[in-house]
Amino acid sequence: MMERVSNISRNTSETEINIKMNLDGSGKYNISTGVNFFNHMLESFSKHSFIDLDIDAKGDIEIDDHHTIEDIGIVLGEAFNEAIGDKKGIKRMAHAIIPMDESVATVAIDISGRSYCNMDLEFKNDKIGDMTSDIVIHFFESFASSAKINIYGTVEGFNDHHKAEALFKAFAKALKEACKIEHNQILSTKGVL
Repeated sequence: MMERVSNISRNTSETEINIKMNLDGSGKYNISTGVNFFNHMLESFSKHSFIDLDIDAKGDIEIDDHHTIEDIGIVLGEAFNEAIGDKKGIKRMAHAIIPMDESVATVAIDISGRSYCNMDLEFKNDKIGDMTSDIVIHFFESFASSAKINIYGTVEGFNDHHKAEALFKAFAKALKEACKIEHNQILSTKGVL
C-alpha cells in the first residue's frame, strides 16, 4: 500500500499555514493555530481519527479568528485530498454518533469527489473559549470544499464546548472509517471518485 501522506502550505496576506498529514498514523499531533480552543478541537480530531497532524498556522487573529480557521479548513482539506490519492479500495462512506456528557453529535461522510456540507447545529454563545462559535460551520464547509467530500453533521446538547467537541470527535471517527482500505476497487459506477 502506498503511503497516504501529504505536506501542503498556503501563504496569503492574511495567513501562513503549513500542514503535514498522515492518514495511516497513530493520532500524533503538533498543532499551533493561535486559537487555543481550535487547537483543542484539532488535537481531538487527530487523536480520535488516528490521523497524524502537524499544523503550524499564523494569521491575523488580532482582527478575529475567521481567516485563520477558514484557511486551515481549506489547507486541511487539500492535504486530505492529496493524501487519499485515487481512493482505490476505500470504504468511501461512513458515519459516527458520539456522545459527550449531555451532548450528542452525528456526522456522515462520503468521500465522493464532490463537495457538499450540511451542518445542523446551533451554539448559544458567540464564543467557545477564544474561538468564534459561528466559524465551526464554516470550517467544515471549507474542509468539504477543498477535500471534495460530503459532510453531514448534527449536534444537540446544552454546553457549547461539549457540542463542538462531540462534533469534532464524530467527524474524526467517520472520516477514519470512510478512509479504511477494504478491497481493491473504486466504489463508483463511474469508475472514479
